[in-house]
Amino acid sequence: MTGTAATRVLVIGGGIAGSAAALGLRRAGFDVRVYEAHSGADQDVGAFLTLASTGMRALAQLDATRAVTAIGFPLTSLRLLDAEGTELAHVPLGEVAEPDLRYRCLRRGELNSALQREVSGRGVRLVHGARLTSVTDGPYGVTARFGDGTTATGDLLIGADGLNSAVRRALTPGIRPVHAGQRVFYGRTPGAPGAVGDGVITMVRGSESAFGYATAPTGEAYWFARVGGDPLPERGPGARNAVPRAELLPLLRKDATPAAALVAACPDPVMATNATEMPLGARWHTGRVLLIGDAAHAASPATGRGASTALEDAVVLAKALRDLPDAAKAFEAYERHRRPRAEHNIIVSGGISRGTREPARPAGPDHRPDHLDEELIRQLDWHTALSERA
Repeated sequence: MTGTAATRVLVIGGGIAGSAAALGLRRAGFDVRVYEAHSGADQDVGAFLTLASTGMRALAQLDATRAVTAIGFPLTSLRLLDAEGTELAHVPLGEVAEPDLRYRCLRRGELNSALQREVSGRGVRLVHGARLTSVTDGPYGVTARFGDGTTATGDLLIGADGLNSAVRRALTPGIRPVHAGQRVFYGRTPGAPGAVGDGVITMVRGSESAFGYATAPTGEAYWFARVGGDPLPERGPGARNAVPRAELLPLLRKDATPAAALVAACPDPVMATNATEMPLGARWHTGRVLLIGDAAHAASPATGRGASTALEDAVVLAKALRDLPDAAKAFEAYERHRRPRAEHNIIVSGGISRGTREPARPAGPDHRPDHLDEELIRQLDWHTALSERA
C-alpha cells in the first residue's frame, strides 16, 4: 500500500508512539493528521525514561536522531548493586561504539516536545486539545469525533493514545490494563549525593524495593523506585499521584545503598504511579483501526522498554503500510512482526514486578554489542522491505 496524498491517516495521540508513527507515515508518503488530547506537549508524564539502543535505531530510521540527542544524556554502562551496596556487575550498555545508538536518559515531556516539533516541522498537522469521544468505522472511511464537537475523517486511524486509550475503549470496550503488583516512584535530586556519573546507570536490588538512578552532566540524579503494593486510587485518565518522600524512605533505609540519600535530598513531593500491563492476546486492530504503543501492549516498567517499543512500532507500521498491498494485510503483517516481542516484554516485565522472575542479568543480549538482534535490525531498516510473514 504505497502512501499517497489521497491516503489520509488519522493518528490519535501525540505522545511518543503517535508522534513517531506520524514521522514514519509521513516519510512513507501518507497524508497524516495527529490529534492530541492535551493542550500542550511538555507534560512531564512519567518523569523520565531511558531509550534503549533499539529505540535510538528506530529514531534514526525516522531521521529524528538529532532532535533527541539534543536533549537528555547518553548512558554507556550499567552497574548492579545488592542491598548491602556491593557491586555485583558493571558492564557496557547497548551499542556503545555507535554514539547515535547509545542508550539515552531523558525527561518524557522533553521527548514528547522534541518529537512533536519534528512532526510540525515536516508539515504534519498536529491538533492539541482534541480529546476523542468516539470512532465510527465505515465502508468508505473512519471518522473520529472529539469532545468539542469537531470530527475528522480518514482512510485509516491509528490509536496511539496510551494506557487509557479512548480508541481501545471504542475497539474493545471490555479490555483494560490491570495492576502488575507494584507502585513506581520517580524523582530528580539536585546535587546527587553519592551518585556515580559519567554515563552510568545504577540498578539496586534492594531488600524490599528495586531502585535505579543515573546522573546528568548537570549533577542532577534521575531516580525511580519500584515497591510491591496495592494499586494507588484511580484519579482519571492522565492523572498522577504526588506523594511525600516519607512513604518511600523507610523501605530504602533498610539497605546500605545510595537510594535513601538520593530520595531524602529530593524535593517533596515525589511522583507515584501504578505498574500496569495489558492482558495478553488483546485485539490490536479491526477494519480501518489499529492500536500501537501502550494502547496495544502496555507493560510494567520493570524492563524499561516501553518508549523504545513504541518507537519500534512506529517504524514497522510505516513500513508495513508502505510495502503491502492493502491496509488489512499491512495491519496483519505488522501484528505478526510486533506481537511476539511486545507480549514477551509484558510477560518478562510483569514477572519482575510481581517477584516471580529475577531481573534480567546486566550482560543480557540488549547490553552487549556482540549479541544484536539481527531480525529486529532488519525490521527497522527503512530500506529493507517488510515481509508479509514474521
